Amino acid sequence: MTNLKPLVKWVGGKRQLLPHIHAALPATGYSTYFEPFLGGGAVLWSLAPEKAVVNDLNAELINLYTVVRTDVEALIAELQDYPNDEEFFYQLRALDRDSEVFAALSPVKRAARTVYLNKTCYNGLYRVNQAGQFNSPFGRYKKPLICDEKTLNAINIYLRDNDVTFLNGDFKDAVSSAQAGDFVYFDPPYDPVNVTSNFVGYAAGGFGRDNQVELKELCDELTDRGVKWMLSNSATEFIRELYAEYHVDIVGASRAINSVASKRGKVDEVLVRNYDK
Repeated sequence: MTNLKPLVKWVGGKRQLLPHIHAALPATGYSTYFEPFLGGGAVLWSLAPEKAVVNDLNAELINLYTVVRTDVEALIAELQDYPNDEEFFYQLRALDRDSEVFAALSPVKRAARTVYLNKTCYNGLYRVNQAGQFNSPFGRYKKPLICDEKTLNAINIYLRDNDVTFLNGDFKDAVSSAQAGDFVYFDPPYDPVNVTSNFVGYAAGGFGRDNQVELKELCDELTDRGVKWMLSNSATEFIRELYAEYHVDIVGASRAINSVASKRGKVDEVLVRNYDK
């Protein structure tokens, strides 16, 4: 593993599962790494592939990564002036309530807003409403690390020195160019383990069971094309049955981000793959 770590906390982040994921990677290696549900990027940063195509539906997240690659010094300079202050937090959070005001923000200011809200909001819970507006409350942390220069610079160097393509669109389109010899890691919004745990608020819209079936059909297509893939999801009966024809391993992971404190902790997840280790 490399020493790179995620820039932001993200629901469903994979840092806890990294040992399991690395142990299950294709033994033969791969040409291009694909990740259609990037999120906090823990797997991407840990692998640091020379060539990658990564995607996320959240436009602000993709803007952040693009700015870190192209203009990290300006981002650091912007973040260094941001105070850990409740009034400032709500002023910054409110910027996306006016589409014209928000559209006028520079990519650097949008990226700084994403980092700041993530570092200072309640429990690191990046959440938007149906209109795509950030709506997590202020977190009241005493000394949050708002500007992590070391991590920002390390990821800037990696992105600058390697061929990483960022996309902001549909997960199916993100793997349209994948071919035999490539590897795809899928980390979709998880199938809910019960009716109250269905959190898909990282982007406007949702990801229901119809989407899970659509994703499985895409996995079948990739298998037919000779593309190796791995997928993470919750270990529900629905998911285990959906992927029963593939290798399904049950793994335990700690979940630190949940709006309900009692639901944080150890949960069973699956790692599915279409190849022998």
